[in-house]
Amino acid sequence: MTSTNDIRATFLDYFASNDHQIVPSSPLVPRNDPTLLFTNAGMVQFKNVFTGLETRPYQRATTAQKVVRAGGKHNDLDNVGYTARHHTFFEMMGNFSFGDYFKERAIELAWTLITRDFGLAKDKLLATVYSEDEEAAALWRKIAGLPDDRIIRIPTSDNFWRMGDIGPCGPCSEIFYDHGPDVFGGPPGSPDEDGDRFVEIWNLVFMQFFEDPPGTRTPLPRPSIDTGLGLERFAAILQGKRDNYDTDTLRALILASADVTGQDPDGAFKASHRVVADHLRSTAFLIADGVLPSKDGRGYVLRRIMRRAMRHLHMMGTREPVFFRLVPALIRQMGAAYPELVQAEALIVETMRWEEERFKAMLERGLALLADETGRLGNGEALPGPVAFKLYDTFGFPLDLTQDALREQGRSVDVAGFDTAMSEQRTRARAAWVGSGDSASETIWFEARDRFGATEFLGYETETADAEITMLVEGNREVTSAGPGTGVAVLLNQTPFYGESGGQVGDTGILSAPGVRVAITDTQKKAGDLLVHYGTVIEGEVRPGLAVTAAVDHDRRSAIRAHHSATHLLHEALRRALGTHVTQKGSLNAPERLRFDISQPRPVTADELAAVEASVNARIRENSAVSTRSMTPEQAVKDGAMALFGEKYGDEVRVVSMGDGEDGRKAYSIELCGGTHVGRTGDIGLFRIVSESGVSAGVRRIEAVAGVAAEKAALLAEQRLSQMASMLRVGTADAPERLAAILDERRAMERQISELQRKLVTGGATTGGAPPAAETVGGVSFAARNLGDVPPRELKTLAETIGKQLGSGVIALASTAEGKASVVVHVTPDLVPTQDAVALVRAASVALGGKGGGGRREMAQAGGPDATAVDAAFDAIRTLLAAGA
Repeated sequence: MTSTNDIRATFLDYFASNDHQIVPSSPLVPRNDPTLLFTNAGMVQFKNVFTGLETRPYQRATTAQKVVRAGGKHNDLDNVGYTARHHTFFEMMGNFSFGDYFKERAIELAWTLITRDFGLAKDKLLATVYSEDEEAAALWRKIAGLPDDRIIRIPTSDNFWRMGDIGPCGPCSEIFYDHGPDVFGGPPGSPDEDGDRFVEIWNLVFMQFFEDPPGTRTPLPRPSIDTGLGLERFAAILQGKRDNYDTDTLRALILASADVTGQDPDGAFKASHRVVADHLRSTAFLIADGVLPSKDGRGYVLRRIMRRAMRHLHMMGTREPVFFRLVPALIRQMGAAYPELVQAEALIVETMRWEEERFKAMLERGLALLADETGRLGNGEALPGPVAFKLYDTFGFPLDLTQDALREQGRSVDVAGFDTAMSEQRTRARAAWVGSGDSASETIWFEARDRFGATEFLGYETETADAEITMLVEGNREVTSAGPGTGVAVLLNQTPFYGESGGQVGDTGILSAPGVRVAITDTQKKAGDLLVHYGTVIEGEVRPGLAVTAAVDHDRRSAIRAHHSATHLLHEALRRALGTHVTQKGSLNAPERLRFDISQPRPVTADELAAVEASVNARIRENSAVSTRSMTPEQAVKDGAMALFGEKYGDEVRVVSMGDGEDGRKAYSIELCGGTHVGRTGDIGLFRIVSESGVSAGVRRIEAVAGVAAEKAALLAEQRLSQMASMLRVGTADAPERLAAILDERRAMERQISELQRKLVTGGATTGGAPPAAETVGGVSFAARNLGDVPPRELKTLAETIGKQLGSGVIALASTAEGKASVVVHVTPDLVPTQDAVALVRAASVALGGKGGGGRREMAQAGGPDATAVDAAFDAIRTLLAAGA
């Protein structure tokens, strides 16, 4: 049997032997198209090449591209597990020509590969063409020898591809495989085309035209080719299967699911095993490419995928987390082709385990709430939308999970009501991936890249350099000059300014020439390797062609270098203290601080933080040299460098090594990084962790300071300690013990004062004793006292004591501590039927300038800002008591 791995390798090797560059799969999170949620086709990473915004050093390429379709326009989630060919994750094999060969060579390459190298019978194959593309039909007759009845003309958009309303487009030609007359279904374009007899295996897109509105097409000067072959369905054909889930890779994952659940892989839970197998691949690959489960955007889609698989595992009887136990089976099948799975295994396992633990707890609570709510509904009545939203918002139940659970009861969900309640969250989720929409400004920089080439960065070696202005932009428009007060974006042929990247903020500084000064407030990377300087013209007139001196703000750059270098040491220290599942999820290296987000499912303890801080400072004290080397990404990883999957690395990368190595490692920290760093670890100076907090599910944030910022923080802390010690009249070493003793003394004194105040108020007795002085108002004994600075919290206890002494009556006590008035009214039990402490204290509150009070009929409390009106408050109580007589 030809394995899926063999098919992938054969495909890539075949095109490599035909002068195609094998290009690694791009991440599942697109880097060049903010309108896409996930990479959904092989051509995504080449989009800018096809549109002419980007050039590559090759004209032919071939890929095995990871693809996820589980959100947005392409969403197959609900069908997965119940059909033969629907997946959330699959591999798209493809070959591409960027203005090199066209239709004839594309058809020839495809036909030769599938009939000669893969050995498919020619009489089992047929092709479709766009109905107007007679050229493609003639080529199929010429090259493949297909008769006219096996070249099917399709007049619809199914066989005409568009990148968008405006842009490259062209006809398609699809290759279909015929399973034979014993399988139901008709050929493409027929009424029975949805049957399983004819299966599409390869789509060849002939990018031939450029389309302008309204539908005007002009021939492209360099027609191109984009093809896509679904590896799973092609493997099914080569392995003699009619179901993708019966192929070797997916079958191995199904058997792994059966093993951990104890359920027959082909029994009653057959569909559940298929869901688990498919969703395992999506989950692992998305996490490896930097996506973590969350409530918004891509993370929300990942969570839906994970929880759908976990619910099917729960349905099969698992009560403990088991999803993560399937990761080794996946790595055995696909780890060789996709090494990012191996590198990220610890993170994948830890994330899946943590998410399933949370899901198990959520599932039990959510199902209990769901049962309670449905118990109130009539037969077949839909679950109200707000209830479904509560399940989502409180327990993390995705809508489809609620719908799945209710489907067995024959119920539906008020989806409109759910959508209304969730509209704000959906808006935020869309905003997380739609992007800024500044396509016009981005086009300017892609065009500039073609005109001027990459900006040469000199900032590793110097902070000052001579340069020439090559382009000037104001707003989104290229201009020929700019005067004082104008905000501009300046492109130089070379620069020492670092463009914001990898968490390091962009440099600031000055561009100067005789009579000219431009204050640069930010530097950004555009079009991959252009460094654009944003600032304001302070003096003179700037124009393209002007020679300037570019000077970086030295003090700011030095502070940034210290923080960025400290971040490398912090990353390694965290991995050693917490585990190798810790990976960077975001960072900020600014002049005044650093922020470092990590994949970590639980809070980092104070002891762990102290150990991490000590480890970083130990590396700083070593004062070892920081070395930087350039090499290929593959060699860097082989040498132990930590690469971030999802980051785009070129043919050469900078590998930064810090600290003395141990246990066979060449250095303490080895990372791929293009930022600026100190020359020796000792140049960092000092490192202090400021805070640790949660950012989102599974992500923790460390904030810290280094260098001068850390010195300032330490000095401030020392000054405060010295001030405290001086006030305590002891040395700083004795200040903590002295402060603790004073606090103990204060608490003892507060207890004594409270006791003395109680005795003073009650005449020294807690019960019984001489009755306190009281007056009769409305036939009721009334005792009122202003206790001055007695804390308000003591009033209720004192009122109860006086009430017991009085035997029967109403007691009103006031406190004027801290310049505010607080009043408590207590009604003895025998008077509760006729007197209401709440009504009495509210009358007192109005007199004090308050807004009422509250409590019970026997005891209530209120307050007000006017501490001079206590007598008026007592009079208000007297008035109510008199009225009650």
